[in-house]
Amino acid sequence: MPLPNPVIVVPGITATYLRDEYPLPPEVVWSVMTKDYRRAMLHPDNPSIAKDNPRGTWYELAQPTRVRHDQVFEVAYQELIAELRYNLREKEERPVPVYPFGYDWRQPLDVIEAHLAEFIAEVIQRTKLMRHYHDSPWAADPRVNLVGHSMGGMVIAGYLQRSGAKCRVGKVVSLGTPFRGSFEAVLKIATGTANLGQPDSSSREREAARLTPALYHLLPRFRGAVSLPSGGPSSLYESDAWQRGVHDTIRDFVKRNGVQGGSAADRNKQADELFESMLDAAADHRDRIEKFRLPDAGLATDDWLCVAGVNSKTRVHLHVEMKLGKPEFDLRRSADSDDRWDSNAEDLGPISRRTGDGTVPLEGAVPAFLEERNIVCVRPSDFGYWEIGDRALALAAGFHGILPNMDMLHRMIVRHFTGSADPHRNTWGWRMPGVKRSEWAPPLKLEQRPKK
Repeated sequence: MPLPNPVIVVPGITATYLRDEYPLPPEVVWSVMTKDYRRAMLHPDNPSIAKDNPRGTWYELAQPTRVRHDQVFEVAYQELIAELRYNLREKEERPVPVYPFGYDWRQPLDVIEAHLAEFIAEVIQRTKLMRHYHDSPWAADPRVNLVGHSMGGMVIAGYLQRSGAKCRVGKVVSLGTPFRGSFEAVLKIATGTANLGQPDSSSREREAARLTPALYHLLPRFRGAVSLPSGGPSSLYESDAWQRGVHDTIRDFVKRNGVQGGSAADRNKQADELFESMLDAAADHRDRIEKFRLPDAGLATDDWLCVAGVNSKTRVHLHVEMKLGKPEFDLRRSADSDDRWDSNAEDLGPISRRTGDGTVPLEGAVPAFLEERNIVCVRPSDFGYWEIGDRALALAAGFHGILPNMDMLHRMIVRHFTGSADPHRNTWGWRMPGVKRSEWAPPLKLEQRPKK
């Protein structure tokens, strides 16, 4: 059997430890338990002062400091990486390297994509140092396989779009990726609470969210996602669509922390331009992903396994009202969060997609470069009865966050990367609503479970 490509796992937003390398010894500023917002927050003058930063990297608010990424969160990815390392190898003495890609998730996705490109090149060079790879046909055309969870899948798609035919990628898996956005990003920016990172609300967390460029890349933009007042902004990528509280926070932040001086009007203008620049960069990135097509990167439909979570109550819509001439998000509408899903509408009659994985709505998880018949849906009940700990974790942390822990998905990813058969019939999936059984075309043969 040919050697499988080395694998790189790209985690989601907030799922990499951050450490400050300035102190001796270095100190963790972001972890599962630690949230040091003061040192993790980014400086508002980055776009205007640090134009010669590498790739537009943003620097920290508190100086002197030097925050860098560390390891990925073990609670979400340790099991996935361990299973891939074990099950991809044919023999113990011929290991298949599986690397976690830790990254600074605060940065704009363009910056993260550039770091991923460097890491892919490094992994290829490291793999060439392994004798069984060096002496195999792989060395003549070295490639890697990529697994992206949540925002990690967007980083992968953006990297492929930017690299095109120069990329060295064989196959891809995306798990619960908000290719068209998630309302949890809106909640995080608007209130400081969401199923992204720490669930506890605080004014400091809300302020940090509003000054985190990467978070704006996750804003929802799909048909029917947001109801905006007529005659006003057409999407959340326009600053006028946002509540005044968001504008005021950024203005106050610039006044307190900006270094450029000037009048109050000048600082307000700088803050408004900063907000618009984050929205514009995120919109441009979404445009790039939506224009991307797999052949541009030398890939085919069967090279990408796209998994979307369903059967969890998920925010599927946002209603924006005008009050006293200003937009206000109605975040309490019970109708905007739902879990209605019909996966087996063979006659294409009335169907519902008002569901998701608790964080990413189903409509937001479908990329433009795949057809709906290529998507594989999974449910929380697809955790095996023996996965008691993961079931409990799903209740506590949400289905989206622990999607990478599902044993059945581990087997599915291994089969996708190796092209192996399924003699035990222990990998399965669910179709998108409206896709007939005869039309379903995932990149590998899966059992089709009838809905119960």
